[in-house]
Amino acid sequence: MISVENLKVEFGTRPLFHDVSFVINDRDRVALVGKNGAGKSTMLKILCGLQKPTSGTVSVPNGSTVGYLPQVMKLQDDTTVREEARKAFAGHIHIKEQLDKMQQEMTERTDYESEDYMALVDKFTQTHERYMMMGGENYEAEMERTLTGLGFERSDFERPTREFSGGWRMRIELAKILLQHPDVLLLDEPTNHLDIESIQWLEQFLAQSSSAVVLVSHDRAFINNVTNRTLEITCGHVEDYKVKYDQYVVLRKERREQQLRAYENQQKEIADTKAFIERFRYQATKAVQVQQRIRQLEKIVPIEVDDVDNKVMHLKFPPCLRSGDYPVICDDVRKDYGSHTIFSHVNMTIKRGEKVAFVGKNGEGKSTLVKCIMGQIPFTGTLKIAHNVQIGYFAQNQAQLLDESLSIYDTIDRVATGEMRLKINDLLGAFMFGGEISEKKVGVLSGGERSRLAMIRLLLEPVNLLILDEPTNHLDMPSKDVLKEAIKAFDGTAIIVSHDRDFLDGLVSKVYEFGGGQVKEHIGGIYDYLRAHNAETIHEALNGKAVAEEKTTTAAAPAAKQQTPSSAKGETAQPGTSQPATKESWEEHKEKQKKLRKAQRAVEESEAKIAKMEARLKELDTLLMDPKNAANMQLVNEYSTTQEALDKENDRWMELSEKVEELG
Repeated sequence: MISVENLKVEFGTRPLFHDVSFVINDRDRVALVGKNGAGKSTMLKILCGLQKPTSGTVSVPNGSTVGYLPQVMKLQDDTTVREEARKAFAGHIHIKEQLDKMQQEMTERTDYESEDYMALVDKFTQTHERYMMMGGENYEAEMERTLTGLGFERSDFERPTREFSGGWRMRIELAKILLQHPDVLLLDEPTNHLDIESIQWLEQFLAQSSSAVVLVSHDRAFINNVTNRTLEITCGHVEDYKVKYDQYVVLRKERREQQLRAYENQQKEIADTKAFIERFRYQATKAVQVQQRIRQLEKIVPIEVDDVDNKVMHLKFPPCLRSGDYPVICDDVRKDYGSHTIFSHVNMTIKRGEKVAFVGKNGEGKSTLVKCIMGQIPFTGTLKIAHNVQIGYFAQNQAQLLDESLSIYDTIDRVATGEMRLKINDLLGAFMFGGEISEKKVGVLSGGERSRLAMIRLLLEPVNLLILDEPTNHLDMPSKDVLKEAIKAFDGTAIIVSHDRDFLDGLVSKVYEFGGGQVKEHIGGIYDYLRAHNAETIHEALNGKAVAEEKTTTAAAPAAKQQTPSSAKGETAQPGTSQPATKESWEEHKEKQKKLRKAQRAVEESEAKIAKMEARLKELDTLLMDPKNAANMQLVNEYSTTQEALDKENDRWMELSEKVEELG
């Protein structure tokens, strides 16, 4: 389907990767992985033809189509959701217009016996057959199914796209790409703006699709459910693993251990050779041996070891001025778009120094309320911002607002003032943009790198109210941890819009839940909020898992009825109104689930080892059946050793499986 041969990409004098060759076959499901900045997004751009390599070739068969969803996209604002999605069927619509025109011509003409008329009939017939093969009039129904699968309501179809958040508009773009049914789908972080239901729908869609798929994602579960092959960009080249991501992680660890052993052996050989040369360099009797060692040294090809990124990003928000005691107060705030109410009766008081979370499904108004607080859009009701409040805002599309023509250094140099201009290099180094990297253009940065650069800009001005809208999108796990610690140490107030449970854990002391046009307040951390909903994830809590599955206890039911008048209006809801239905405590449940996941991973790792040993035994069987190898003791010993190891691993697998059954 797509053939890549001897690919090389350089930025300036720095090679990103070289001598890369691989083939994407029909119905391949490929995870493209590598550390931040390794070139994953660049590889996708090259595969779809948006970027040219320094050298090498990318071959796509004539007639094959490629659909590409980038991390950063310029979106249209002048159409409705239905009209924008319908653009995916431009080919259908054009053919339908041709058919209508030919049909009109056949109706008006009377020269039924002429050759021209018969040619027109033949052309109409062929075009109509082609149109029906493409789905005919069914494309409208397919379009509606896809939009619904990605979370849109039918009432959304006629709404202007400008009324939707960036995340929802990216869903429209994803729908357009899926509806085109390209031969190859290239998806760069497709789950960043999807909720759990939409992710599950996308998994099923891709599983049933006839397209080949190449995707980049930080969502481990999504990668495992969709892909069956892993391409890793490492040390400037590509390693091809014909396995799912979880199996790749095991194999990569083994491969790196082998690399390290080979590297250490080679370094010892080099050291010994150099020592011999230095020792006997000036002895005439050893001149021949010395020259031999020098030639050996020159012929050695250095063994590369996969990079492990141990650099640490240090992030610290500057000291801020003291704001008023209550930076944000909402009193009956309401926002409507035409006849569509986003939320109403929002009553909220955020104290100075509080860290609070906004959670809710996409489109329920989290980003909209943020824009109200920022004064960017009109609303009804009263919204007070305290005196001395200085807002620092990190939007979902913050990375898209960067000037792609500027270098990393110039991007920061243009906004830095005073003494900070003397510390730009230190600041960039702290965010892993030090040295030559600071001269890279913004246009070639990955999504994670752009997000880090946008975060630097936020650091340049002292603020006392941080508003972060999905700040962890495009960030890897180490970067998320560093950002979390920086917010915890921040002197001021913070509002964090996020669905990332682990990121919010231990960070926020209050949760505001958006849903059904209301905003409910929950005192306590994110796990207090989850416990009140008898849920394990934010997505389960937002979807009312406890109610839908009727798992609340009879003891919890009376407590749920004892709402205050304010909570009945949707203004506040105190935690503790429902308890987990199981007898074990929440902490015990969490610990048990943690042990179960660990045991399941151990079983999977054991199965991978067993499969590997069984495959090797088959190879050895074949080799030993050859008369030439009958007396090869090395193969015989390896067979015995492998068989013994396999027996032990099978026993271990039995023990691990029993443990999983006990915990389950």
